[in-house]
Amino acid sequence: MNWRYPLQLPEHNEREFARVVVDRNGRTLRAFPDAQGVWRLPVTLEQIAPAYLQAVIQYEDRWFYFHPGVNPVAIARAAWQNLRCGCVVSGGSTLTMQVARRLYPHTRDMRGKLQQALRALQLEWHLSKDEILALYLNYAPMGGVIEGVEAAAQMYLDKPAADLSLSESALLAVLPQAPSFLRPDRHPQRARAARDKVLRRLLRFQAIDNAAYQQALLDPVFGRQPATPQQAPLLARRLIQAYPQQRLIRTTLDGDLQRELSQQLQRDIQLLPRQHSAAVLVVHNSSHQVRAYIGTADFGDSQRLGHVDMVQAIRSPGSTLKPFIYGLALDQGLIHGASLLTDAPRLRQQYQPGNFSAGFSGPVTPQQALHFSLNLPAVQVLEALTPAHFYAALSNAGFHYQLPLAARPNLSLALGGGGVSLWELVMLYSSLMNQGQLFPLQSVQQPITAQANQVPRPLLTPEAAWVTADWLRNPLPDRSRSVAVIQPRPFGWKTGTSYGFRDSWAIGITPEYTVGVWFGRPDGTPSPGYFGAVTAMPTLQRVITMIDRQPHWPAPPSQVQQINACWPLGRLASNTPADQCHRSVSGWSIRQLVPPTLPDSANPIAANPLPVLVNLQGQRINARCENNGKNSTQRLIQLALWPVILESWIPAAQRLSHQLPAPAPGCASSLIIGRTLQITGIEPGEHIRSTQRNSAGERQLPNLALGANGGVGMRYWYINGIYRGSSAERHVLTIPLRRNGEQHIVLIDDQGNSDRMTVYAD
Repeated sequence: MNWRYPLQLPEHNEREFARVVVDRNGRTLRAFPDAQGVWRLPVTLEQIAPAYLQAVIQYEDRWFYFHPGVNPVAIARAAWQNLRCGCVVSGGSTLTMQVARRLYPHTRDMRGKLQQALRALQLEWHLSKDEILALYLNYAPMGGVIEGVEAAAQMYLDKPAADLSLSESALLAVLPQAPSFLRPDRHPQRARAARDKVLRRLLRFQAIDNAAYQQALLDPVFGRQPATPQQAPLLARRLIQAYPQQRLIRTTLDGDLQRELSQQLQRDIQLLPRQHSAAVLVVHNSSHQVRAYIGTADFGDSQRLGHVDMVQAIRSPGSTLKPFIYGLALDQGLIHGASLLTDAPRLRQQYQPGNFSAGFSGPVTPQQALHFSLNLPAVQVLEALTPAHFYAALSNAGFHYQLPLAARPNLSLALGGGGVSLWELVMLYSSLMNQGQLFPLQSVQQPITAQANQVPRPLLTPEAAWVTADWLRNPLPDRSRSVAVIQPRPFGWKTGTSYGFRDSWAIGITPEYTVGVWFGRPDGTPSPGYFGAVTAMPTLQRVITMIDRQPHWPAPPSQVQQINACWPLGRLASNTPADQCHRSVSGWSIRQLVPPTLPDSANPIAANPLPVLVNLQGQRINARCENNGKNSTQRLIQLALWPVILESWIPAAQRLSHQLPAPAPGCASSLIIGRTLQITGIEPGEHIRSTQRNSAGERQLPNLALGANGGVGMRYWYINGIYRGSSAERHVLTIPLRRNGEQHIVLIDDQGNSDRMTVYAD
């Protein structure tokens, strides 16, 4: 062998090392062993505690930086000691020779020793001392399938090699001497004796002082059973597949937060059936970096399909996109914070959803509609905005709202008529704290993602983003489970539940963080009774309390103003005559935009008062009934009319029938406007009880016999927000109740006249 020839090192590239995914501080989240199942984590000299480097050099090879790879003095001393004892007292191998033995295995006879020495000389010829030392630190045997100081530090001590103390450094420095015999997890007493031997040697050679020596002796020796880290296992798997050439992937995750939230989610999921899972995603808004990624409630639970990553799964978003309908409409000048929206059945419309709460609220503001997650106002605003514009705005900003095959944007987008991932949803909500700009989320630190497109795309103006976020700052729902620590400052939140109770969502925002929570079954099976406010929301509260308990909300932009508007017309109170201002409502406006009340098919004149011609006595007339030369006595009055469908929610004095002046004599026949609609057959607040019992002797739910007086055309009946049937004039409709307790009855006729009543079933 000519050791001057170019050295052919064995292949020790990335494939020989375990592939490691670490958190933002370098702590291992998950590692994947090499092809032989060996845990060898790459490390450089700069990434190792100086105490460990000192211990290795002083104990293993004091003259490492001076000899050519073989130390004749050490070999002679070892031979003499062994000869005198008749046993093996010490070895004469240098660190370079130990590296040679690891890279070029040989027989344990004299010929093998000679080969080892020649290989050591060859290594010294081609490599620097630091390069040889780095090889030793990466390949030194540490027990079982563990090799190298970094793997040993993390497996036995749960810390990186950079954080090793003097005591821990001495322990790991001696371990390669007899890895199986000195393993601290199996033989702590032997490991302690060996560690103390290293410390005495360091003291004798004045590498440490007596105070450091005494302190190190006091440290206990403990090694945990080597276990593969399993933090963020699904993200780690995804990144390993995405970056096949990277052996070390440094994520943006906070390992401590990741571990704490994973444990919390495992506790929370125990309250749900065995087939349920959950996911949590935490994003730092200003950096757009993911701080916690929990794709499953329990990675090792096959019943919960723990291998399925629910952060990336495409699911129906339920009501979680409603805030962005209102935000875009605000930017388009369609609504303002005090706009009059209608929460009542949609008359003569193809798309007629109900509310999740099984009832109607009548007139509401955008913030009230969001707080109570009302479906009908969101559909009303989306209809004015148009589904095509809403879908295009999201798409242009980089948000992927997946529609069913061959489907076009329609009104169902407001209520989850498509698919999104938790990843995309959190990115979308984070834009509310980034002045309406959508930034791609970052889970891997630079420079791996240096080529990624981090250019933001606009969705909302800063003013609309701020107002939308502020609308989400509402009191927490009473029906959610209590949390251990009271949240002293509110945060923005929105819950959602997809059709059939398949997905439960809760999204929270603070100026610093955006948090997304999903609960449900990964296989998409419905879970009746489990919805966002009772499953996902309690977990969201705990996460927000943990990471940002005192959120300080930013001040509104200069182009955001508080205004007072008058209902029903929706105009500024200062520009509305007193007799047309039936209710003054305050809210936010942006860029001095104060659009009037939205018109729709059931309320085409919503934005304009109704002109009415009256005579000198204030009686209603028209050209046909009074055209007798007394035009000088005629005048127009302007009536601010509520949408007809809302009349049963407003005071009687503000309804059309009460605002209209009485007709003048001889004019009544030409001024018919319809008749007041009224529910009959039952009284408000009445308690209804059935006398019928089923075969088990239990009392059956009662039937309601409902009729109506007045109105025009067909009558449409809703009970607890659900359409239950229609009836003609002078027809009584019998409707069986579906539950006990409070029953909300709403009646609407063909002209939009309405009446409502609350009764009780016992």
